[in-house]
Amino acid sequence: MTLRSKWFAGLAKQLGHPSGIRGRVVGAILNRRNRANLTAAARALAPAPGGVVADVGFGGGIGLGLLLKAVGSTGQVHGVEVSQTMLSGASRRFRRQISQGRLRLHRASIMELPFEDGCLDGVLTVNTIYFVDDLATACAELARVTRASGRVVVGLADPVAMAELPFTAYGFRLGPCPK
Repeated sequence: MTLRSKWFAGLAKQLGHPSGIRGRVVGAILNRRNRANLTAAARALAPAPGGVVADVGFGGGIGLGLLLKAVGSTGQVHGVEVSQTMLSGASRRFRRQISQGRLRLHRASIMELPFEDGCLDGVLTVNTIYFVDDLATACAELARVTRASGRVVVGLADPVAMAELPFTAYGFRLGPCPK
């Protein structure tokens, strides 16, 4: 494996599961690069004031802030993340909202969400499905925790464009967009 390949493989690994100092840097990059996508996804989720919503795979945490603003002081946001590095960063960044009970953070996978059936008004997940082995199970899990009147927003990029990026060859799962 060339040095260039090793670098891109390391980057892909950090994008899928940020850890340590490199993971913190990746989190900052994710916040900057994904802000527009997360803003659009949060807008599409359309959480109501007082709602209970989740951001699954929140990475750098931009989505958490957007959802907290949308549900207001009477709502609640859950952040679900596999990366302890991202959880620690969000714990520091949102300590006030956590102490107020407006934000709860969970270390868990999209494959086994830590919620009861139908307890959420909405779920947001952006750029997480690239790292999921079993997409059908993940989607069933998102549906399970969302109320019948709720909404699930899954954000992803064009798989053709993603396939052209130098790091997606190292562990990303890319497939065609549903029609």
